[in-house]
Amino acid sequence: QVQLVESGGGLVQAGGSLRLSCEASDFIVGSYVMGWFRQAPGKEREFVATIMWSAGSTDYADSVKGRFTISRDIVQKTVHLQMNSLKPEDTAVYYCAAGPSRWRIRSWGQGTQVTVSS
Repeated sequence: QVQLVESGGGLVQAGGSLRLSCEASDFIVGSYVMGWFRQAPGKEREFVATIMWSAGSTDYADSVKGRFTISRDIVQKTVHLQMNSLKPEDTAVYYCAAGPSRWRIRSWGQGTQVTVSS
């Protein structure tokens, strides 16, 4: 099972930007997706964005469309999440994930905290 390690979380003011990164320890199956989920205090984990590892097609939650951009570097086995125009409601622990689809995640990262102050 591939190991995923996130980095890049932190504290930012509303309207600011952060870039999350996730490095995979091993080869990612071409048909897999890699992406990001988040969990705010007292809430269930929710989908944020995914990218097809080989094709590069992307999918976003409605709440982040137009503000977040997911990308991947196949050689570095890394996926990034550029988060712009951050809002306090984006505050959560963000988890990197990999699997056959966003509904069938096989590997999770340990999570990185993102806090957006108003």
